[in-house]
Amino acid sequence: MSMKPELMKRMVKGPDGVEFEVEPLRDYYCEAPPTVMPAAYSKIVEDLFNWARAESLWILGFGTGCGAIEMRPLMTPRFDAYRYGIQWRPTPRQANLLVISGYLSVKTLKRAIRAYEQMQSPKYVVGLGSCTINGGMYWDSYNTIKRLDDYLPVDLYITGCMPRPEALLAGFTDLKKLIKAGQGEGANKYAENFAWYKANQKRVIHDWDMPDYNW
Repeated sequence: MSMKPELMKRMVKGPDGVEFEVEPLRDYYCEAPPTVMPAAYSKIVEDLFNWARAESLWILGFGTGCGAIEMRPLMTPRFDAYRYGIQWRPTPRQANLLVISGYLSVKTLKRAIRAYEQMQSPKYVVGLGSCTINGGMYWDSYNTIKRLDDYLPVDLYITGCMPRPEALLAGFTDLKKLIKAGQGEGANKYAENFAWYKANQKRVIHDWDMPDYNW
């Protein structure tokens, strides 16, 4: 099967008229480690930023189990998560909150890592359900990731198997409080401890190859 034209190496012209070569399958993924995002120059400005971040949680849902089912009712009139500034986005580039619902296997973990690293900072991670905390009912499986925050910086866990929509709203409310208090620092934690997270990831993931992404 031939490669799509937009994925092939080619010359493009920038807004300034200068031509340069792009290789999408390599250039679209940054190989540099993440950088720590500094606070604003003033506390009052940082507080304003944190308020805005807390009131505009744009979710990228990574559903691998029954937890994904519990998120759907939040978009209905009964629970209406949109009134809290919460909405769902289709791509990592548009989201600032990664919600991982259900268990992760080794194969799905590397896709969750890829999605997280494509999101722009500041960004947050919520582990939804018992499976993200201790593997849940799959705790003794050879292929189940037992504790999510060994591999990605989890800002908040919402416990249960599975938690009800009311519990999700309560959890998102708690996340908002953390962000407004300046404690939603998962992305900076990931940047500061990048070598530790990568060592943990590579301890369980031995094959990083993906169709258009590898390290």
